[in-house]
Amino acid sequence: MAGRLSKLRQRFGIAAPKVSVRTHVPWYLRWFGLAALLVLSVAFAIWTWDAGRRFAGFDRSEVEQELAAARGELVKLREELERLRALANAADSKVAIERTAQQKLAQQIRGFEQENARLREELALFESMLSSETATAAPLSILRFKVEPDVLPGEFRYRLLLLASGPRRGREFQGRMELAVGLTEGGRSAIITVPGQGGAEDSAFRLSFKHFQRIDGSFRVSPKAKVDSVQLRVYESGSVEPKATQSVTLG
Repeated sequence: MAGRLSKLRQRFGIAAPKVSVRTHVPWYLRWFGLAALLVLSVAFAIWTWDAGRRFAGFDRSEVEQELAAARGELVKLREELERLRALANAADSKVAIERTAQQKLAQQIRGFEQENARLREELALFESMLSSETATAAPLSILRFKVEPDVLPGEFRYRLLLLASGPRRGREFQGRMELAVGLTEGGRSAIITVPGQGGAEDSAFRLSFKHFQRIDGSFRVSPKAKVDSVQLRVYESGSVEPKATQSVTLG
């Protein structure tokens, strides 16, 4: 009996083992709590980091605003640059057009000056010949006969003035002219006639005038040939003998 009492005392008495009571919490509530704690921790860390940047003088929103303003200013500057480039190109084109027009105008002025000088020279020549007693000596005169190399190799340009005087003055002269070109090629000397024989006569070599006729033309020889002299021969229609001749020597 005493032994049983002793066991009961050990089980339910002061010496009995301690018993703890805990509330049962489902697992998903535990995970939700952990997730909420993690979110709060991350949010607190971000807030702390942003607050530290602001405290140090760095504001993200202000930087983004300044960056947007800088981008807008860059776009405006690019548009202004393109506009200035277009204006510069237009100005360059206008200057080029004006320069070309000035060059053409200068060429025309030089041409007019040369033509004016030529006409003055011819007028003075006519006046001197008409007032001279020797004007009746030759019925046909060749004046200002010149032969010069042209732009292309083997090409030559000739200029001359034919004047009817004396008893023939006032009568129409009908005829033709030809050039006897003396040249050297490959160590050999030769004379060619322009226009050539055996073909239709070039209309540029036909003559028809009463008082005077100014002639300006060109002829070609082999680019390898050297022209030494050129003789001009003027024939009246139906005549085999030239009415006038004149020669020039080329250096």
